[in-house]
Amino acid sequence: MTVETTDAWRGVAAEGAQDITEAGSVFLRRRSRRLLGELLRPYRRIAWLLLLAVLIENAARLSIPWLVQRGIDLGIPPLAESGSSTVLIEIIAVMVVAVICQALARIWFLRESGRIGQRILLTIRRRLFGHFQKLDVAFHDRYTSGRVVSRLTSDVEAIAEMVNAGVDSLITAVLTMVGVGVLLLVLDFELGLICLLTFVPLMLLVRWFARQSSRIYRRVRELSALVIVQFVESMTGIRAVQAYRRQGRNDEIFSGLSRRYADANLDAFRLVAIFMPAVGLVGNLAICAVVVFGGAQVIEREISLGVLAAFLLYLRMFFAPMQEISQFYNTFQSAISALEKLSGVLEERPGVAEPADPLRPAAARGELRLDHVGFSYVDGVPVLPDLDLTIPAGQTVALVGTTGAGKTTIAKLFARFYDPTSGRVLLDGVDVRGLADDELRERVVLVTQENFMFEGTIGDNIAFGRPGASAEEIRAAARAVGVDVFIDSLPDGYATDVGKRGGRLSAGQRQLIAFARAFLADPAVLILDEATSSLDIPSERLVQRALRTVLADRTAVIIAHRLSTVEIADRVLVLEHGQVLEDGSPVELMNRRDGRYARLYEAWAGSLA
Repeated sequence: MTVETTDAWRGVAAEGAQDITEAGSVFLRRRSRRLLGELLRPYRRIAWLLLLAVLIENAARLSIPWLVQRGIDLGIPPLAESGSSTVLIEIIAVMVVAVICQALARIWFLRESGRIGQRILLTIRRRLFGHFQKLDVAFHDRYTSGRVVSRLTSDVEAIAEMVNAGVDSLITAVLTMVGVGVLLLVLDFELGLICLLTFVPLMLLVRWFARQSSRIYRRVRELSALVIVQFVESMTGIRAVQAYRRQGRNDEIFSGLSRRYADANLDAFRLVAIFMPAVGLVGNLAICAVVVFGGAQVIEREISLGVLAAFLLYLRMFFAPMQEISQFYNTFQSAISALEKLSGVLEERPGVAEPADPLRPAAARGELRLDHVGFSYVDGVPVLPDLDLTIPAGQTVALVGTTGAGKTTIAKLFARFYDPTSGRVLLDGVDVRGLADDELRERVVLVTQENFMFEGTIGDNIAFGRPGASAEEIRAAARAVGVDVFIDSLPDGYATDVGKRGGRLSAGQRQLIAFARAFLADPAVLILDEATSSLDIPSERLVQRALRTVLADRTAVIIAHRLSTVEIADRVLVLEHGQVLEDGSPVELMNRRDGRYARLYEAWAGSLA
């Protein structure tokens, strides 16, 4: 899918869209069918066996009214000229065999279709989870966590409902209607034709229902997603919600969305409330017509009583599937709306794509270079107009400057969270766009002020830097950073549960554990983006001592507003609007009394006083 196509239809696929053009609707349906085809393709062979099982089941079930007719007309002596109990027993035996065949075919179908359905759902969940992890940071900046949760829960469950029950109901209903229609004409053409005339109003009802439900159920899925998004976002930011007394406004927003969601569901219920009784009415009128015309034919001996009984049984079979089809259509519309959203996500391509033929360079030294790099975010405003910068291997460089100077952008470009708009980002002379993701992540590690703690133990979170690390290696990393004293003081030590997002630890403790994680990863390049901002003064001094060990023999880029952290740097770059204003060691820049760095340092020292 081209970038132009993605951009053109991004608004169409967005939640909460009120109007969808006809062209947009066709595009979404085509994309949904493509995804559904990909999911079903591995099961094409067994699908034929499942279809055979359904045919056997329905043939056995449809034979019952016909056998009833034969039993009445041939097996009951008062109604049959040559009727006998032997004939009746034979017919009953055939009915038993038909019922057994129907049950066995049904059991096998449900077991195999259930297995396939769960495999399809497993495939969807795995694809979604893997795809969300591959998508770049820019995507996750605009695609909220609530929408991610909605895709993996509400939308997958809608598809699960269709896969687990809906498809079976549809196939059975279609085969039943076709089979019953043929058998009615075979039993008695004139009476069968009268029954089939009711097919015209039924098709009109189905067409009306399909048109209305398509619109209503898409709206239900959209509002379901918005309700989940609002809930997840509110609970994720519950501390800010309570701190700023946002509860009332959040309640108002959530109540409004919930009310609209309830109204959309009520519209769906009203639609079903009209459709189902209407189908029942047409069915009952057809039965009345059969009783009247068929009864007259029985009296005139134009048809037998057995044929009339079979007609009535078949009519019940004929109209019952219409109820199932309406229920399936509800499920189908929900699933299609879910497929539209899932297919849209799965067709998103990372803005930072992994190369098709990645390079595998020799051992990393850690030299970094920005070769005439220009960069701007989606708003198009240039953050880095044309930056040329080289950081030799093993050098510790500090980036300082006011907010918006481009410091964090440089860090993200080195870590390849974004690709430059122009120019190249080089690691040891190799364009980072040519490196495999695992290769780049092994060589470059970024530590931010918002380091995420995963649910589990402290040891697990440190080991996140290098999965498979031994307990001793984890302890060594903690000692190197100086966090071992704090961990050993805890009752459970490294087995202490950090809680949700590290909620049982202080901000400083989480930051220290993040340093241990980065040290264990042992990268050639370590980037610290405001990584000491959450530390108090004693902890910062502890970390500064540890950093001298951590940063030894590796390239480091330090971004800090606390200029005390900058003192350990070999070189300081003062940035303004994406350009380097000053470049030198901390001592050299401090000696320039009228320099930008010296003024920044004086302002920072004054703020401490």
